[in-house]
Amino acid sequence: MPMSQNGESFVQTVRGPVGVDDLGVTLMHEHLFVLTPDVQQNQPHLWNEEERVDDAVAKLTTAHELGVRTFVDLTAIGQGRFIPRVQKVAARVPLNIIVATGVYTYHDVPYFFHYRGPGRLFEGPEPMTELFVRDITTGIADTGVRAAVLKCATEEATVSEGVERVLRATAQAHRETGTPITTHSNAYVRNGLAQQKILAEEGVDLSHVIIGHSGDTDDLDYLKELMDAGSTIGMDRFGLDNFTPHEKRVRIVADLVAAGYADRMVLSHDCPCFIDYFTQEDMAATLPDWDYTHLHRRVIPALLELGVTEEDVRVMLVDNPRRYFTPVAPY
Repeated sequence: MPMSQNGESFVQTVRGPVGVDDLGVTLMHEHLFVLTPDVQQNQPHLWNEEERVDDAVAKLTTAHELGVRTFVDLTAIGQGRFIPRVQKVAARVPLNIIVATGVYTYHDVPYFFHYRGPGRLFEGPEPMTELFVRDITTGIADTGVRAAVLKCATEEATVSEGVERVLRATAQAHRETGTPITTHSNAYVRNGLAQQKILAEEGVDLSHVIIGHSGDTDDLDYLKELMDAGSTIGMDRFGLDNFTPHEKRVRIVADLVAAGYADRMVLSHDCPCFIDYFTQEDMAATLPDWDYTHLHRRVIPALLELGVTEEDVRVMLVDNPRRYFTPVAPY
C-alpha cells in the first residue's frame, strides 16, 4: 500500500519502501521473466535458474549504468510471476524493482477463480480482489514483498465476461488501497476506451490509470481522448518494431509532446529478460533493439532531434512516474 510519513511519500519495492522523490528515471512497463510454470516444472531441461538470474542481473546493471534507477516489473498471475526469483535479482542490482499484482488474461479467468465469487457457482466475495489487496497490504506469498501497482489486460475489440470481471476486481482493489493501475491494451482496436469505461463505472479516478501499449498506434485522436479523460498513456513498447516501426513510435511521442501532452505519457520497452514464448535466437534475430538500453541509445536522441526538449524527456521518465506512485488514500 502506498505510504506517507512526515510529509514524505514512499512506494514499495522488492527491497522495501523507497521515497517517490528517489525513484529517478523509471522504466514503467517492463518484465523480468515471463514464463509458463507448468512447462518449466515438467521440462526442467528447458530452464536454468542460475543462468537466467545472472543474465537478468547483467541486463539491469547495464540499464543502471545508462541512468535507469527504477524498473517496474508488470508480471502478474498468468505470466509466471515468482517473487523469490525476483528477489534474487533485486539483491544483486543497484536499481529499484517495483512489482505488480493482478491477473493477466485475454479471455477468461483462471479456473482457480472461475467457480467462486459474486454470481458464481459458489457465491461469495470476489476472490481476485481479496488476493490483490493481500498482495498489496500484507505481501506476496511469504516473501514480505508488497505489490505497488495493479495490472490488468484486454486484447480483443470486445471485453469478455471473464476479462471484465478481472477489470472490476482490479478497480475494487484500487479503490480499497489507492494502488495505481496499469493496463495492457490493444491500441489497434482502441480498447483503452473500454478499459476506461469499466474502471470509471467502478468509481476509479482515471488519473490513477496508465493505458499501456498506447504507442502501437498513430491514431492521435484516440490517444488524446484517453489522456483528456485523465489517464496517462504508456508509450512502452520501444524496440518492438514488428508492431510499429521505430521511426513512427518516436514521431507519435514527439507530436503529442508538441501538442502539450508530455505530462500524460510514460516511456518504456515492455521487454522481458527472458520469455518462453519464443526462443532467444528468434528474439535476437527478429527484435535486435528490444532491450532495456534502447530508450537511451536510440529513442531519446531521436526525440531530441524532433524538437522534444530534455525537460520533456525528464517529465516522461521521472516526473510522471513520481506522480503516479505518489500515495493516494482509499476512496
